[in-house]
This record gives sequence, structure tokens and C-alpha cells, in this order.
Amino acid sequence: MYGSGQQAIVALDQFSLTLSGDRPTFTAIAGESGSGKTTLARLLLGFTRPTSGEVLYRGKELWKMSRGDWLAFRQEVQAIFQDPFEVFNPFYKVDHLLTVPIARLRLAKSRAQARAQIEAALTAVGLRPEDTLGRYPHQLSGGQRQRLTVARALLLRPRLIIADEPVSMVDASLRATILENLKTLHAEFGISFVYITHDLTTAYQICDDIIVLYRGSVAEAGDVELVIKQPQHPYSRLLISSIPAPDVSERWDDDNAPPARTEVSSHSRRGCLFADRCPAAMQMCSEKAPPLYRLDEQRATACYLFNDRPVLAREAMGQVLARAGRTGITSSLD
Repeated sequence: MYGSGQQAIVALDQFSLTLSGDRPTFTAIAGESGSGKTTLARLLLGFTRPTSGEVLYRGKELWKMSRGDWLAFRQEVQAIFQDPFEVFNPFYKVDHLLTVPIARLRLAKSRAQARAQIEAALTAVGLRPEDTLGRYPHQLSGGQRQRLTVARALLLRPRLIIADEPVSMVDASLRATILENLKTLHAEFGISFVYITHDLTTAYQICDDIIVLYRGSVAEAGDVELVIKQPQHPYSRLLISSIPAPDVSERWDDDNAPPARTEVSSHSRRGCLFADRCPAAMQMCSEKAPPLYRLDEQRATACYLFNDRPVLAREAMGQVLARAGRTGITSSLD
């Protein structure tokens, strides 16, 4: 929550997610701007303290861990941010981004070993060490800088990487390369990813599961194939319909895009937050927020259109994520 009193903004509400420590998962968090995606990233990374709820790492509350546990968390949970330039200090050569974590976490016994680790990490993300090291950030392209941040994350051998819009500021020609790097790290190094994006196309390409957020609440969650190809929540349908068809001669799917409506007010958080934009809104939508209804084994949605289905507790949302298991890092926030 940001602010207080009547001006308070709830950025993330009744959200619960468990990420597997036993097997790598690749989960997308999708939604438009203001849906709570970046707030979730900051909470998972320990940059922001929740006003209520808790973030657990290996069963321990993040903000109550010992210094040793905190250092282990910092090594095992890494981030890739949206802007590939802001993470660099322009006064240092790019080597600084790689050598500092090795020294701080004592990952190498000698300079030669540290150099070997750095070169291996750069090679793994498609960068040539001889063309990268010794340069200043402004001497590298945006794509090279972003791959360098991926290499830095890989260097620490993390268990989880939080990737917050990692390709939104990169040229389209390089997006496929960076996304392929992420998939390779996931498959070859067993790293789990929380991929935060507004781009459903890339989420569909690389993720196993997806959670669609709207104004801080879960609208739909489940197997990415089901959610993208057969969206059930009206908001998910709106997002999917906004993706342009590859054939420029074809019209966008305007028929499935729900028009805005104002009959049902959802300015308070008492009812469904999507009600004022939903063509299927009912009176109950303004009175109480819908729970998550389990549609099948691999999908759940928060919409009264499915109130004949069994209710799924928010803390059990991981049950519908196709390849997720029970785990070490848990976020349970409201």
C-alpha cells in the first residue's frame, strides 16, 4: 500500500504465490501499467517492505532473517531490470558490475578464477569477453548492456531471477536473442524465472504459467497456453484482443474487446475492480470482490460468471500453475 487514509493506493491485494525450490519454473506476471507488477518485483527482491502480509524465503520471513540468511538470499535471488543503462555507474568500466559481486560474496579464490567465471558467464549469454570487458557502459549497445546484466545474474548461480520487463527497452532485433538467453539459463542451469511483462506475446513464447493482474488483484492464472489461447476473464480477453494480428490486411479482434461502461462503479476496493469496464458486470460485482474460481486443473479466474465452479483459496493458487511445485520462496501479500 502506498500513502495513507483516503489517498492510500493498494498496489497489490490478496496475492499469494509459492515458487518451487525443487524444480525450475518459468512464470509470467502480466497486466497493463499500474497493475502491481513492479511492486511485486520489489517485494520479492526485498526492496520494498509489505504493509501487511509476508514474503518468505526458505520458510523464513524476509525482513526478519539473519545476516547470513540475507546474504544467501541476495545470492540466490537475482534481478534483471527494464533499463539496461541505469544499473551501470557510467564512471566505471563494465568489469566493475561483474567483479564486485564475486569479491563481496567470495565466489573465487583467485583473480584467475574470477576471470574464468566472468568469461564463462559472458559466453553463456552470447557476449565475447574480449569485445566486452574493459569498456564503459556507453560504449556498448542496449542489447549488450542487457545481456551483461543477465551475465551478472548468472555469475552468482541464482535459484531465482526476477526479470522486470527485460526486453521492453531493447531493439526488436535483439529481443529474441535475450529471451533465448533466459530460456537457456532456465533449461541448462535450472534457474526459475518470474517474468514480469505487459507483452503477452513474449510471455507466451517463453513461459509455462501466467498470472494476469488487474489493479493489484489476480484476474486469471494458469497454464499459459490456456490463458492466452482461451482467455476466460473479461479483462484477459481485452488484453488478448489488443494484440495485433500478423496479417496487416486483417482487422483486430474488436468483437471480443469489452467496451467501457460506467453503470457499475468500482472506485472502492469493495467490489470487482474491473466492473466499470466489463460488459458482463452484474450488481453483485459492485458489492463484493469475486473469489478465484477453479475452472479446471490448470486454470482459475476471479469472475462471477463462473460462480458455479469451486472456489480456490488465494494461497492455493499454485495448484493451477501447470508446472509449479511447492517451495522455498513465498509471497503472501494483501
